[in-house]
Amino acid sequence: MVQVAAALIRDGDRFMICQRPRTKTRALEWEFVGGKAEPGETLQEALVRECREELGVTVTPGEIFMELDHVYPDITIHLTLFNAVIASGTVQMLEHNDIRWITPAEIDKYEFCPADAEILQKLKSECNKK
Repeated sequence: MVQVAAALIRDGDRFMICQRPRTKTRALEWEFVGGKAEPGETLQEALVRECREELGVTVTPGEIFMELDHVYPDITIHLTLFNAVIASGTVQMLEHNDIRWITPAEIDKYEFCPADAEILQKLKSECNKK
């Protein structure tokens, strides 16, 4: 099982989503920024590295928002989504096709990677409780 770390980066009532490049599997689907942990790397270290590589920013990982396992046809992942804040830098589109800030009410307008379905449901329910 591949360990994947991702960031839930919020700005008020909005959160960041990134569109996968056309050249990768699950092309043009939306996801949370992040990626696979390398051997010997903690999930927090992987998250910081991936955000630097993909967005050009340094993030500070916080508490875990959610963890889940997902089986894709080509890979099985354990996804850990951390609440994270941008500590320094300006967001740049270094790898993704697009980057957006959306509210939970806008989730259904986007086609997300299947692994994110449970996370998105939790974000929607949090929004509905307010």
